[in-house]
Amino acid sequence: MKKQINLRGTLHVTDWLSDITYAPEEENELVQVLFKNTRSAFFRNPDRLPLKKGDWVAVEASPGHDIGKVMLTGPLVRLQMKKAGQTKDSEIKRIFRKASEADIEKFKEAREREHTTMIRSRQIAADLGLNMKIGDVEYQGDGAKAIFYYIADERVDFRKLIRILADTFKIRIEMKQIGARQEAGRIGGIGPCGRPLCCSSWMSKFVSVGTGAARIQDLSMNPQKLAGQCGKLKCCLNFETDAYAEAAKEFPPKDAVLITQDQEYYQFKTDILARTITYSTDKHAAVNLVTISTDRAKEIIAINRRGEKPEQLEAEKVVAAPRQEYVELVGQDSLTRFDKKGKKKKKGKGGDLKKDTDSEKAGTSKKTPETKKGQESGRKSDSKRENPLKKENVSKNRVDNSRPNDTDRQQPKARRDDKSRKEQNHRKEGNENQDKRARDQQSHSGKDQREGKKPRRNRPNSKNPKGNNNGNGDASANNAPADTSAPVKKQYGNPDASK
Repeated sequence: MKKQINLRGTLHVTDWLSDITYAPEEENELVQVLFKNTRSAFFRNPDRLPLKKGDWVAVEASPGHDIGKVMLTGPLVRLQMKKAGQTKDSEIKRIFRKASEADIEKFKEAREREHTTMIRSRQIAADLGLNMKIGDVEYQGDGAKAIFYYIADERVDFRKLIRILADTFKIRIEMKQIGARQEAGRIGGIGPCGRPLCCSSWMSKFVSVGTGAARIQDLSMNPQKLAGQCGKLKCCLNFETDAYAEAAKEFPPKDAVLITQDQEYYQFKTDILARTITYSTDKHAAVNLVTISTDRAKEIIAINRRGEKPEQLEAEKVVAAPRQEYVELVGQDSLTRFDKKGKKKKKGKGGDLKKDTDSEKAGTSKKTPETKKGQESGRKSDSKRENPLKKENVSKNRVDNSRPNDTDRQQPKARRDDKSRKEQNHRKEGNENQDKRARDQQSHSGKDQREGKKPRRNRPNSKNPKGNNNGNGDASANNAPADTSAPVKKQYGNPDASK
């Protein structure tokens, strides 16, 4: 399997006719082949080999053959030749064949010797005292020839150098002088824009660049920012010079002075892309800077020519109409006003509403007797819905209700208070009923004595088996007249059990 060889500085050409089928013509036999870095040449394909972009081919060289990569085919090759300055009458070499495995292996071996050859040739040139720099070495595909690229500021006599190099490396030597831009293109790199260098990716012809291009674009004359990796002015300074020169024609002259009722303004700087001009009240310093558009500057110049002076340099600001705010036709009510907030409230036995569970647990809400009854009824209904397994466990672990157990301690404080109040009210009602029965019995016994009737007897029980009124079996107490004038002493508990 052929291993692909990456070329560092490939010239990118878009073949926009690659998907179009066309009849084979004489000009379609031309093929553009790319060699190391940016060196390319045009060749004929007389045998009509089916070539496509990226194929490795063996082409004619002097002497021997060279190995290159197909870069472009089809009608666009003729346009590239015209751009490079070649005509139909110029001598065009031919393509021998597609590169074989043996050709590729020999080509790789020659490439591996290039770096060591360049280092050795630099040492030889330094020993000879030549004022030159050998920047790159390129071997031919068959290894029989090598091209030495050098840079020199003046003419160099390298005839002795060629003889020494030929004896040292046993190959044919060819010397080519290149400039700083060509050297940067052959080496390659990344520019300050973050993209590969133009000279190593697509630019094949170099045009002289001057500082006038930087002045037209209103750039700072800083050599470190204007220079590229080659040490010369950046080639991209020429790319937008025409656009800036065309846009600058719409600006007023730089020496035009704008006069207002207060003072005079001089041009300080311009922004061609934003179409604005900044004026200062001082010719040589930034004082009271005012930025206006080019149209406003032309308007003030026309006003000054009529002998008039505007009040200010800036145009009067047009007050915009207040923006009408959005108003809801249905009112400012919330969209969630119909949503249910919380749980549905339940009614107790007394007809009162049950409080929310959160406020009940917190114990912060006021509790009336009616709400207490409703809460107790709600708790009773909740206890009915309890798990039957839980009821069995409670019945097994039931203890005396007279003293608080563990379950009572675990209950909330408010619930325990309600339970104790309920027990106190129950005892109080029982005591009141007992007192009432005692008063009624005494009143009836006094009335019977006055009317001469027998005293009423109580029902016999365990404490009063004979049914005596005093509960001790003493009948004389029943025959004694009752003192109705004395106040009845209030008794608590069971009157029959008192001694």
